[in-house]
Amino acid sequence: MTIDKAIILSAGQGSRLLPLTANMPKCLIKIDGKAILDHQLDALKAAGVDHNVVVGGYRFEKLAAHVAARADGTSVRLNPFWLAASSISSVWAARDLLDGDFALLNGDTVYAADLLAQGFAACKPGLNLFVQPIAEAELDDMLVEVADGMVRDVGKTLSPAQAQYRSLGIIVGREDKGLYRAALDAVISREGGILNFHHAIVAEIARQDGVHAIIVDRDDWIEIDRPEDIAAWHDRRA
Repeated sequence: MTIDKAIILSAGQGSRLLPLTANMPKCLIKIDGKAILDHQLDALKAAGVDHNVVVGGYRFEKLAAHVAARADGTSVRLNPFWLAASSISSVWAARDLLDGDFALLNGDTVYAADLLAQGFAACKPGLNLFVQPIAEAELDDMLVEVADGMVRDVGKTLSPAQAQYRSLGIIVGREDKGLYRAALDAVISREGGILNFHHAIVAEIARQDGVHAIIVDRDDWIEIDRPEDIAAWHDRRA
């Protein structure tokens, strides 16, 4: 499966990583000597994705300079509402790209280079969410209920009985004809809509039209939220 474009959501500061993020966005923190963003862009290139857009906010000028120095055609967009809204506002900043084949990625996740290519190959027409089976939820996991290969619900407050999976923060639209964008409009237009995590869009579609669960049963990925996550990644790769 070929993905036409990828949008990387990288607007937040990452305050739990202070002082590392005192003067740079979280996505530019180096893991194994390379910025998180570079890990992602290199993995996207290996998966055949050439049109990449990074949505930034905090320390946007540093993000823009870093992307420009790569000189690989990646572009950046500003989410001017990053401080007042949640991640759904970064999706809104790229809403014109949300049709056909696309991938949305959280900008704070590191994974093995072949994970994206393997997952993209398994995606089906419609919306797809990369998930990992879990025995027990960890702090800040975006929890996912899956049944018969389909996502049934998504949220950080799902009960342990419901949530057998966590999200990897990778959402893929395949042959999307405006379904995802329509759900974005519906969620963000409600009272308090800008305060939603963008996974609320997935939950909206899961309850109405269905979302395919792309099960990633491997541990060579990690969300970087705290300094101990960096140490944990080094331990996994040792």
